[in-house]
Amino acid sequence: MKWKKQKSDSFEDRRAISGGRKAAVGGGIIGVVILLLNAFGGDTGQMIGSGLEMFNQTQEQNQNTQTRELSDAEQQMGDFTESVFVYNNATWQKIFTENNIGTYQKPGMVLFSESVETACGSASASSGPFYCPADQKVYMDLVFFEELRTRFGAKGGDFAIAYVIAHEVGHHVQTLLGTSKKIRQLQQNRNEIEGNKLSVALELQADFYAGLWAHYNKKLLEAGDIEEALSAAHAVGDDAIQSKMQGHVNQESFTHGSSEQRMKWFMKGYESGDIREHDTFSQL
Repeated sequence: MKWKKQKSDSFEDRRAISGGRKAAVGGGIIGVVILLLNAFGGDTGQMIGSGLEMFNQTQEQNQNTQTRELSDAEQQMGDFTESVFVYNNATWQKIFTENNIGTYQKPGMVLFSESVETACGSASASSGPFYCPADQKVYMDLVFFEELRTRFGAKGGDFAIAYVIAHEVGHHVQTLLGTSKKIRQLQQNRNEIEGNKLSVALELQADFYAGLWAHYNKKLLEAGDIEEALSAAHAVGDDAIQSKMQGHVNQESFTHGSSEQRMKWFMKGYESGDIREHDTFSQL
């Protein structure tokens, strides 16, 4: 991906700070714990991975906070994620204005390692990227991307990271447009299977928004970038993860969508370039 260093006043890099209050989070899939607070109402942490876990109680322990110097590679990765975050906000400002859908309000973004405190609760180092609507911030532990490559089988590459950032900003767009709140309200009156279908539609829409962002930023793309995004989308499909981890697939338990669905909706956003094509709910 072609990029130039950008700065944002709503971006925080906390990776140099370790320790602090650490949440003991159990469960998860191959070490990537997916956090969902108050699954059918209230504040929700939306993450890109699969296998959502209810997080009703945490066990915390205090540790001495320590700081360290970031390596040159870590600093460059921080610069890249901040720049992609800035590109996302600029794009969504344009989309909101072009389609007369209100005023776009920028989210925050936090890079962390080991643990982080959010308005949606505590997350440990095993957490994947997520969006917290209570404080309207995207949280990312960049170790996730190494696991995405080595354990989930994604190709890796910088545009895989860009896809994930765009997906999480897509959840912010859903918050601004009232979509997330509406779906959580609908889930309160649904059984688990029907509630899961609504969660899938919400996640696929965030994939569509990620593709839409890519459409608006074609000038930044290099050869192989879209393939990197599709590889990441395939790797975190519910069926791919369930097959890898448990040897069989249970479609009724899907919460994020199959690999095919995730790739399909990313490409629909990328190819259409039209936010009006975002209806994932009537097509499940």
